[in-house]
Amino acid sequence: MVKDLVPCVHFYDQDFVDMYDRSWVWIEENWIQRQEEELFPNGFFVGCKSNEINLFDNCMASISLSYSNQNFDAYSLVDFFYKQQKEDGQIFDRYDSTTLKPIVSEDNPKGICPPLLPYVEFCFYHKIGNKKRLKEVVPYLEKYFNYIVSNFQCANGLFHVPISACHLGNVPRYNTYYPVDFNAMMAVAALYMSNIGDILNDKELSFRYKRVYFSLKTRINSMMWSDEDHFYYDIDENEVIIKNKHIGSYWTMLAEIPNDEYAGFLIDALKDPAEFGTDNPFPCVPVSNPCFSEEGNGYKGGVVPFYTYMVIKGLNKYDSFVFARECAIRHMYFILDTLHPDGETVGDVWESYKPNKEGASISLDGDFVNQKRNLAMISLITITLMIENIIGLEISLPRKTVDWTMTSLESMGIEKLSLKRNNITILSNKNIRGWEIRLESEKLYYFTILILDENKKKTLPIPSGKCSMLIDKL
Repeated sequence: MVKDLVPCVHFYDQDFVDMYDRSWVWIEENWIQRQEEELFPNGFFVGCKSNEINLFDNCMASISLSYSNQNFDAYSLVDFFYKQQKEDGQIFDRYDSTTLKPIVSEDNPKGICPPLLPYVEFCFYHKIGNKKRLKEVVPYLEKYFNYIVSNFQCANGLFHVPISACHLGNVPRYNTYYPVDFNAMMAVAALYMSNIGDILNDKELSFRYKRVYFSLKTRINSMMWSDEDHFYYDIDENEVIIKNKHIGSYWTMLAEIPNDEYAGFLIDALKDPAEFGTDNPFPCVPVSNPCFSEEGNGYKGGVVPFYTYMVIKGLNKYDSFVFARECAIRHMYFILDTLHPDGETVGDVWESYKPNKEGASISLDGDFVNQKRNLAMISLITITLMIENIIGLEISLPRKTVDWTMTSLESMGIEKLSLKRNNITILSNKNIRGWEIRLESEKLYYFTILILDENKKKTLPIPSGKCSMLIDKL
């Protein structure tokens, strides 16, 4: 059984644990293993559309699969696209799974999509810890980045791409020429390319992408920020702001573009029930947008797990862990309530959810098909955020560190988490002696615990074997 091979999570709400376990079972059911397969020698994940291999879906899936204790090969999902890279650096977003030929559409003939690969490789490095791999993939990442620059960057330094490349579904974006989300995505890519340069101690690589990053950051802040509305917007061909709010603007936070003042305004909008602060966080367009629908209507009011993940990761950059965790938990409850609408009936998981009540987003305009059981996307919540934000564990295998941020003392933790050749267990429970953290490890690592409501923080070397610590003694 797959749940015996992957990390086991503990949480005070058993439904969350069951959802985590079920996600791994679903992934196993959709994992294809073929002896003769050369492109995916260790198997591959089949997404919603079995006739295509999708870069966006594979990037999402690989982030979660990096927690599989290497029972599912996260590397192979993106390595396929490196193998398909053309001489000029082009990688198409979709390939036919039978012929391996690119699948293109009339509105996106070059098959461009969110440039997530540097971010994904950075995640791989900290979760799986292969520095040699980073060095090997840098040439592919650079060629792809340079291809996008050569084909889509304009004279003003901003990027003009087809709107469908931004993956914001059926959200209307009339007259958008320079999308704020894609430009912020390129800043994310440059930022993580620079981080990769730092890891490899390649000062030239790091400096080169820092320069690209700061150039983009400056342009986005000067051309796309509205002082009147305190928000980032798309702009038209004449560089005029288009006042159409959507969730794509929050890529700027993941890219660390806003200063603290700007970020404060953006976070206020996430908390405002008249904007993005719906019961199920966060809709792709705010309540104030004329196209917002309580039924979700695809992405026109729909809450999409990928964007909830992206916003939460952006919040983490601005010291908003408590709010981010609260939103992750709220979103998980909506996923659970839609899966079990009356406690007994079994529903399903979806690409898009309603913003203020349980249920899948309904298409009212006929311009959106809500994908059922989009595992690549849903696992970002049920696996990745479950470990990183709901339980609160931040893991870096190269640094041999595990940081546990708890808002308050709760019964939760993780067992059998593989740090390469080191399986660890970290559990918090209350007993007659008070709150206790039980730890088990095969090798030395460094453990930091931060309990926010008690203002307690402690870093300790955890030796091999079993040990425990009492919170009252910290």
